[in-house]
Amino acid sequence: MCGIAGFYGFRDDKLIKEISLKLKHRGPDGEGFYIDDSSTLLNRRLAIIDLESGDQPIYNEDKSIVVVYNGEIYNYEDLKKSLIEKGHKFSTKTDTEIIVHSYEEWGDKCFDKFNGMFAIALYDKKKKKTLLVRDHFGIKPLYYSILNNQKLIFSSEIKPIFYSGLVKKQPNDRIIYRYLKYRIHDDQKETFFKNIFRLLPGELLEITDEKIVVKSYTSFKEDLIKLSQEQKNHHSDSETVELFKQELIKAIKYRLIADVPVGTCLSGGLDSSTVVSIVNKLLNEQVKEAQSVGDVQKTFSAVFPGGANDEEKYIDKLGQEQANIKFYKIRPTPEKFFEEITDFVRTQEEPTISTGPYAQYKVMQEAQGKVKVLLDGQGADEMMAGYLPYYFVYLKQLWKTGKYFALLKESLCSLDVITRYIKEKISYSLSSTELLNSQFSDQFELKKRLIQDIFSNSLQSLLRYEDKNTMRFSIEGRVPFLDFNLVRYIFSLPDEYIIKNGWNKFILREATTDLLPKIINRRRNKIGFTTPEYEWFMSNKKKIFEILLSKTFSERKYFNRTKVLSAFQKFIDGEVNDTMIFWRLINVELWLREFFDMKVHKIHKIKKLKKLDIKISGKTYSRHLIKTEPFKKGDDYVNKISEYVDKIMKKTNKRWFVVVSEKIVAIAQGRSYFIWDIKPSFWARTLSKYVKKTPYGIGLGSPWTMQIAIQEVGLLKILQATLVSVITKFFGVSGMFYRIAGETVRSIDGPTEYSLYPSNVSAKLGPKEPQLVAQNIKYQIINNQYQISNFLGVVVIDANDIGVNILGNSTGLEKKLIEKVFKDNPMGQTNEQTPITLVMLS
Repeated sequence: MCGIAGFYGFRDDKLIKEISLKLKHRGPDGEGFYIDDSSTLLNRRLAIIDLESGDQPIYNEDKSIVVVYNGEIYNYEDLKKSLIEKGHKFSTKTDTEIIVHSYEEWGDKCFDKFNGMFAIALYDKKKKKTLLVRDHFGIKPLYYSILNNQKLIFSSEIKPIFYSGLVKKQPNDRIIYRYLKYRIHDDQKETFFKNIFRLLPGELLEITDEKIVVKSYTSFKEDLIKLSQEQKNHHSDSETVELFKQELIKAIKYRLIADVPVGTCLSGGLDSSTVVSIVNKLLNEQVKEAQSVGDVQKTFSAVFPGGANDEEKYIDKLGQEQANIKFYKIRPTPEKFFEEITDFVRTQEEPTISTGPYAQYKVMQEAQGKVKVLLDGQGADEMMAGYLPYYFVYLKQLWKTGKYFALLKESLCSLDVITRYIKEKISYSLSSTELLNSQFSDQFELKKRLIQDIFSNSLQSLLRYEDKNTMRFSIEGRVPFLDFNLVRYIFSLPDEYIIKNGWNKFILREATTDLLPKIINRRRNKIGFTTPEYEWFMSNKKKIFEILLSKTFSERKYFNRTKVLSAFQKFIDGEVNDTMIFWRLINVELWLREFFDMKVHKIHKIKKLKKLDIKISGKTYSRHLIKTEPFKKGDDYVNKISEYVDKIMKKTNKRWFVVVSEKIVAIAQGRSYFIWDIKPSFWARTLSKYVKKTPYGIGLGSPWTMQIAIQEVGLLKILQATLVSVITKFFGVSGMFYRIAGETVRSIDGPTEYSLYPSNVSAKLGPKEPQLVAQNIKYQIINNQYQISNFLGVVVIDANDIGVNILGNSTGLEKKLIEKVFKDNPMGQTNEQTPITLVMLS
């Protein structure tokens, strides 16, 4: 397992070294280069086989063929024997050398002979061409971008291409839209990055100075279709099951071959439990291939105690019946997820369908340092109808082919599964269409649907998740169910070996009856690497609201934020439970921030510097900002503000006064409300749409602020103010809304993205009786024995980057003067934590 990259048509020694560093996590054990003016090849090695002599690139005898590759060719020993018989000489024990000699012997046709997972870059000096090749299933990734003048850059990951400076940085809007609306991704050559493409399973890209051609090197997909149509089986049921079992054991033995420690992923489901049990059987039988496992098999699982997604009881049951297993259990938490979400998004490079791959991310994180190879059960669902919708595909097929008795039998046997699936689909669902700004033929044949999911749909995204997660922690993932010969055998069998008597994966269940506990062998529910997403989103609604309320989210052309916020409010209220749509929205936003935005949070923290001394009418006003801890509901704000002033202020001959932000007063008075606790009415949602748009959080432009305005002064007054405002605007008169609605409504604020918690997820009224507040704070400061003749008093102010509103004033100074002094809003409105200001006059 490695990372590979390179160029064709140009040379850039500095860039290839930089790319090597970006791929170091994929191959921390070494690096190798081939560089000339026509072609550059890079390999970052994760040493698995032939640790001493397996470095890449690998050459043929006259060094006219150069290869770097990522993956494993499991049938390399068989191929090696054949090639030696044909006169080829080998200098290493590594499977990489097989590629060189196979290409010499069979040309492009050699790749179809490889049973394994691979992404290959081969440079043929004599023919002056470079080949990029991806395995039959697409287990190992390979990305590329075509540049001007027959130039090309490729890599195992997108980031080296994206950050190379050779490709314009643009999101792929079409792919983003399909993902947001239809939950589709990884199904075609286009990626989420415009002009960066992936080789598809079984594809070969050939580039020369004259042409670039992408073609399939295999008929594997077509062979499976043909096999599924023929469905020839000349064996009894017991013989068929035994042949399947032996093919599966052979596939697992292949994937145990390594010179480093090998472990297994264990979800508790049928597929991974099968792999663990067979590995344990081979270990107990002291089979040669199992030596890589060690004395005890190490398994790694994500568990969620007490949750609907928890599979710990199945893992424990397997442990009770099987010896020689050391179980590592990881307990992912929502808190840790939101801490690591940036690295997770960066690791995956493209958005994911749900938060489920994070559970796998944590498993790989735990396995790092304990094993270097992990076997997984990926692919079995797509081979043997592991998902609930396959039942409907099969039932439709039986109807279509006139097998009505079989249809009735399977329907009755599958009734519990069908009922559960329908219930999940119709309850608490949420349409994604309305959450996006305005701008696919049913498959009735079971095997065709499985083939579609293997090569285009669900499996491709799962393989991407696994590759990114394993390689992030320098681990090689291997998937024994995706074995060339095993898959061929399954597709040659009649459909009844896939679904029978209401049981999917029928042949796998029959083959593991004596291996697995019945509670696992007869499991109905499919979970896999998932998280308790609903509970996680509910417990972290604050963080999600922060994202949805952000300035960047509001400015994206992809989202209708008003409807998104309304829909998430319904989620908080329990009206919908469809978390996947919210994850897709959040994932796209975080992905855009990571790869396309300038570091947005850092930029917003760097405000334009404001002079703390300001001159008005010949007088200088020196403003001294006081940083405080956050205020909270119930605080004795009068004493607290006075204490902050007492710490800073010394006796002075200058006149001075104190300015206090109304926010801290309102919060302490309990007049600040989490937005999820506010239930916007029809009128609040409707009227807020017509408010002049200002920076979010300022004014009544959100349903939450409009709702608390209605609650504060009454719907009638708000409607009255709205009507008068509309009429007077025709005559060029503005500001009538707040004159009628009142100062209390004018001082209402909503959540602001860069404020500190809880202001970033709260809407608040202005402080109650602000004039009295200003007087009380003044008296408290006077009681602290300052020179009364110099101290003017206190101002309670509502200031932002748009304007200033004086709510309370006990200084005797004119409001207009104070407004001028604070016109530039020196206290800030983001995360400055400076809600108190001392102003000195000179």
